[in-house]
Amino acid sequence: MIPRYSRPEMVSIWSPETKFRIWFEIEAHACDAMADIGVIPRANAEAVWKAKDVEFDVARIDEIEAVTKHDVIAFLTHLAEHVGSDEARFVHQGMTSSDVLDTCFNVQLTRAADILIADMDLLLAALKRRAFEHKDTVRVGRSHGIHAEPTTMGLTFARFYAEMDRNLRRLKTAREEIATGAISGAVGTFANIDPAIEEHVCEKLGLTPEPISTQVIPRDRHAAFFACLGVIASSIENVATEVRHMQRTEVLEGAEFFSAGQKGSSAMPHKKNPVLTENLTGLARTIRMAVIPAMENVTLWHERDISHSSVERAIGPDTTITLDFALHRLTSVIEKMLIYPDNMLANMNKFSGLVMSQRVLLALTQAGVSREDSYKLVQRNAMKVWDDGKDFKTELLADEEVVAALSVKEIEEKFDMGYHTKHVDTIFKRVFGA
Repeated sequence: MIPRYSRPEMVSIWSPETKFRIWFEIEAHACDAMADIGVIPRANAEAVWKAKDVEFDVARIDEIEAVTKHDVIAFLTHLAEHVGSDEARFVHQGMTSSDVLDTCFNVQLTRAADILIADMDLLLAALKRRAFEHKDTVRVGRSHGIHAEPTTMGLTFARFYAEMDRNLRRLKTAREEIATGAISGAVGTFANIDPAIEEHVCEKLGLTPEPISTQVIPRDRHAAFFACLGVIASSIENVATEVRHMQRTEVLEGAEFFSAGQKGSSAMPHKKNPVLTENLTGLARTIRMAVIPAMENVTLWHERDISHSSVERAIGPDTTITLDFALHRLTSVIEKMLIYPDNMLANMNKFSGLVMSQRVLLALTQAGVSREDSYKLVQRNAMKVWDDGKDFKTELLADEEVVAALSVKEIEEKFDMGYHTKHVDTIFKRVFGA
């Protein structure tokens, strides 16, 4: 992933230096376990740890790989250069490359998930704070982009909170499913390595042993992991799109923070563009690009092929780094977001009283008018508001058929805004608890 959309902590998980450090720990812990059960001499296992503070030379490993055409063998050769050829002769005994590669990949994914979980905690805190801040800030709800009925800005933030809270639970589940390791040898039968080795290595790395690995860890786990990241990305876009719509000039109910000295357009000095949320929409698309390849990786030939490998070398770092950046950016957008309550009320009143049409419809049916006739009565007055800029309540009060069914008082009370917000507290308790 390009530096523009990267944060250092997540990037470091995917650096070659971190990868080789994890490879070393897998091999060293495996040697310890082999020594524990008497498979290799204790002295050889202890000798491997001479490299525990070594900064592995990435360029040297690449140089060796240019000859061997095998990345794990290149690393093991470099490790022997530090440990000594004789001392290192039992390293990787009974293991296969996938034991190292797959276990390492899952360590990296679990570490990445931990960062993403922390990111989501911060986002949820920001959404919750803004939800309570604007719990009673009335705005018009829209369906199909058209005014529907009143809601509140707090409810808007609350529904995004609930969505992200579901995503957090999904991510924790995905992390649990991906946190497995395999040290099972060729085709996963443990023929040349004791299962106790796997158990020891997994314990040291914070993983659980894969119940059955066919030389590779089953890729349905990874498919579920990347699918979860894709869902989170879609939720990010959901929030970002709402902010972008709110910032439109003819709406302007909310907006991204515009800092001093910021420029919106190279050509038009008056512009304040929603560049952060537009950027989030684009980043969400790049994250979702990984979902289908991850699912296609589930199908491998027999016990193992490497058609999945090149895919994962790209989507592992790219999706986690991008999602980390996107979650951090969205949190900042929410924390600093500007809200314009006066514009919300002005927009709601643009078609005077029209958003109360359902209340009148229901009142007419309750007064004995058929639903079909009630709908016609309300709609014909509503169209005068749409077409001629009339006041909805005034038109209703002037309609003899409406007044014949409802008193003036009954009509007027249908325009009480509090009617639409009376259950906000109930919804908040459902979302945030007591």
